[in-house]
Amino acid sequence: MKMDGTNHTLFDPRCREQAPLAIDVLMQLDIFGIVLYSVLTFMATVSMLIFIEECIYIYKKVPPNKKTVIIWVTGAAPVIGTMSCLGMWIPKATMFCDMTSATYFAIVIFKFLILMIEEVGGDESFLRRSEKKTLKISTGPCCCCCLCLPNASITPRNLFMLKLGSFQFALLKLALTILSVVLWTNGNFDPADVAMNGGAIWINSFIGFLTITALWPVSIIYIHLKESLRVLKIVPKYAMYQMVLILSQLQTAIINILAMNGTIACAPPYTSQARGYLMSQQLLIVEMFIITLVTRLLYRRQYDPLPEEDGEEGIKKTLTSKNAVENA
Repeated sequence: MKMDGTNHTLFDPRCREQAPLAIDVLMQLDIFGIVLYSVLTFMATVSMLIFIEECIYIYKKVPPNKKTVIIWVTGAAPVIGTMSCLGMWIPKATMFCDMTSATYFAIVIFKFLILMIEEVGGDESFLRRSEKKTLKISTGPCCCCCLCLPNASITPRNLFMLKLGSFQFALLKLALTILSVVLWTNGNFDPADVAMNGGAIWINSFIGFLTITALWPVSIIYIHLKESLRVLKIVPKYAMYQMVLILSQLQTAIINILAMNGTIACAPPYTSQARGYLMSQQLLIVEMFIITLVTRLLYRRQYDPLPEEDGEEGIKKTLTSKNAVENA
């Protein structure tokens, strides 16, 4: 049997087996592998420790109405990094680790929307500030090309619909995750099965549709409140939220597609698909570690209420108040 790259992938029987056991991963590690796995595990551990320390700070310093949402949002990167680390060490648990990360982030999407509203004082304050304004709904990811769509009035009903648009994803993603696990135990669900008669293609397509409809309300609220919350660093916070979304969803999907097509060669004991998962997990650990550090800087601040005035005048007053607190 020839052992060049192409033939090795095609003819080695180990390339057609399932993901390796954790003991197989340990046994095949060389010096470089031991160092790499140790560094990545250290990064994931530090990310979780930073998150725990941040939770303690939030519990002590942050107003009650913001504690829960901030903890959920700041936990996105550490949780995804930790799940990626577990999947790296235990390849057979990759599906469950990915589902846990995706379900957590589905909740984070809804929590980030609530966070922006709470930053201006909650629902009543949001409606009072915006009573003479409208919402731009011709925005991504649903309607960024539909510039002819009229702006929507800001009413309690429309605000409820925006919240519902994101909450449905958090609820249905959890339900679909449980359904996927149940189908997997019965042999009817395989993430690598893209056949039309398989359950994975239909469930994943529906999840993709739910994701788009959940991101749309967050984008609408962000565009509406961006200037009012600029002093609270909402732009970099939103950027970090988007980075977690892109890296954990889009990047992972691209790597997995390449692995399923055989573009990523197998390297026994890893099959092509298992090696694709491994590459994705290792990248995510590093990326989520960096995002955790940035997120800690963004959310560790004095949580003073915003002034009733929007625009430059309100921002100047907030900055003056903040400087006074820091100089005291």
